[in-house]
Amino acid sequence: MAKRIPHENVYARIVASKIHGVGVKAIRPIKKGTHIFRGDNTKMIWIKKSEVTDLPREIKKLYNDFCVKKSGWYGCPANFNLMTPAWYLNHSTTPNVAIDRKYDFYALRNIRTDEELTVDYSTYSEVGRRRLRD
Repeated sequence: MAKRIPHENVYARIVASKIHGVGVKAIRPIKKGTHIFRGDNTKMIWIKKSEVTDLPREIKKLYNDFCVKKSGWYGCPANFNLMTPAWYLNHSTTPNVAIDRKYDFYALRNIRTDEELTVDYSTYSEVGRRRLRD
């Protein structure tokens, strides 16, 4: 069996963002259609929003800042300590990345090295639509 190396299929890393706080940038060219976070096989878990209501403010902020919001549910990482770069993509109304039905991110167009990766939150999360109006 061929030895796998840690940077195989790695296209991006977490960086300081010019858009907002922390973001993700390409560390090599990414061709249109490429699934960017291959190897990130951790499934989201779904938590009822009502289960988060009485949590301390800073814990609730984790859910509001990072989770997918759908019809009274939060789609969350299995554990917030295990968040991969995919959880740090910033929003854009002209994104270079999209998400498929399995919540896998792929390049909408060819992306250059050092370009920040962005996605339109409103295409998969209710909170994206609210944040855009704020």
